[in-house]
Amino acid sequence: MEFLKGPLIRLVSTAVAFWLATLIIPGITLSADSALGAVGTLLVVAAIFGLVNAVLQPIIKILGCGLYVLTLGLIALVVNALLFLLTGAIAGQLGLPFDVDGFWPAAMLGAIFVGLVTWLLGLVLDRD
Repeated sequence: MEFLKGPLIRLVSTAVAFWLATLIIPGITLSADSALGAVGTLLVVAAIFGLVNAVLQPIIKILGCGLYVLTLGLIALVVNALLFLLTGAIAGQLGLPFDVDGFWPAAMLGAIFVGLVTWLLGLVLDRD
């Protein structure tokens, strides 16, 4: 069971980051009926976000490495926002009560915020 510790801590910290984003950033909404439904939705959305990042981000980095070099890495903000928006769209297709209103400001600020919060929680929590 020790091998599950890192991924579970990452999943929970990402879910907490998504929850905080729904409270702070306009345009990111969670409309679950109960607290248990909200927790379940956030865990599923965090898992979707992890899968989207794990599958698509390496492909995008390889195909767009020229843009990464040309923009000194700033295109990563746009890519992360688009992946965040895709996560919201997939959650909507699955019938989850999680919604990202659009690219600006919801997806852009949400991606930055979730990235910072998960990074900070990763520093605080022992993921290894």
